[in-house]
Amino acid sequence: MFCGGLVLCGGRSTRMGLAKATLPFGPELMLQRVVRLLGQVVSPIAVVAAPGQELPPLPAGVIVARDEREGRGPLEGLLAGLSALASHCDAAYATSCDVPLLVPAFVREMIAKLDEHDIAVPVEGQFHHPLAAVYRTRVSSVIAELLAANQLRPVFLFDRVATCRVPVSELTAVDPQLDTLKNLNRPEDYLSALTEAGFAADPAILAALESTGT
Repeated sequence: MFCGGLVLCGGRSTRMGLAKATLPFGPELMLQRVVRLLGQVVSPIAVVAAPGQELPPLPAGVIVARDEREGRGPLEGLLAGLSALASHCDAAYATSCDVPLLVPAFVREMIAKLDEHDIAVPVEGQFHHPLAAVYRTRVSSVIAELLAANQLRPVFLFDRVATCRVPVSELTAVDPQLDTLKNLNRPEDYLSALTEAGFAADPAILAALESTGT
């Protein structure tokens, strides 16, 4: 199996107040960091953005895809990304741009869990993590059907195809704090992740976050 990666960054970042893809994280912007970390494990990588969304500079070879329609959730981005990667790889690890603490070993473990399944997805009880999962590119046809039927929840996809549901307890050996699952939705999440990574917040960004009133 040849596995690529895809990073969704077309969300509206309403709870953060600023575009998460371009938030500084140490010497990089957050999208750049996630692409770099993911690139330690998989290639090629597709970045899925909203129509017209400006992106920071990305490494050569990164494929840029666009959501066909905005505001339709992760299935829309998965369809765009998997379609862009279909001629390059059999499967792809999908993540979002707001997980700067992503652990490459977590990605390797999830790829190993895919085996003969169509999808491997981490679960906590009944909660699934669709943006820390591995998808066969062939499931894009089923995603297209679900979107056409306005069935936008990823769980509809998991119920339609052969899905390996991986308890997060099986992933702590490679990611003890499950940092890969810590997506940053609010300013306090961002500041906490910066501290955990040993970086200081940019004063100008702090002021901008405060001014948004989120």
